Amino acid sequence: MGNICRSPTAHGVMQHLVERAGLAHHIEVDSAGTHNYHPGEPPDERSQAHAHRRGYDLSTQRARQVRLEDFAHFDLILAMDRENLDRLEAHCGPEHRHKLGLLTRYCTRHTDAVVPDPYYGGAAGFEHVLNLVEDACENLLRQLQTERP
Repeated sequence: MGNICRSPTAHGVMQHLVERAGLAHHIEVDSAGTHNYHPGEPPDERSQAHAHRRGYDLSTQRARQVRLEDFAHFDLILAMDRENLDRLEAHCGPEHRHKLGLLTRYCTRHTDAVVPDPYYGGAAGFEHVLNLVEDACENLLRQLQTERP
């Protein structure tokens, strides 16, 4: 929602995987919130700390709100939960709705329907988010590599 916990974590994980696969010149990764809660702020310190322990750097990211041009620019736009997906659908033109989905549709090791918001929780919540995001991003990248011409 505010682009300081879940989205930056997914951004950092996916960016790391894309760079490690040598695909940074083919795949652009970004994150944004559906609410304008924390514009310009870095990711939550807890998100950064948990990600850093696994080798992901979130420190250069800054929160921003989704822009209308994002719908045209990106080929795939993934939300962390149904509320955010509904907000994206409400702001997206019908010509871009096919690009929207939930990140968890790419999960294979976890059965959660959504990535829960860890903001008001403890360390276990941030670790759970990281587990879900890693699983989904690894599978998403594998799928993108398979589809790549």
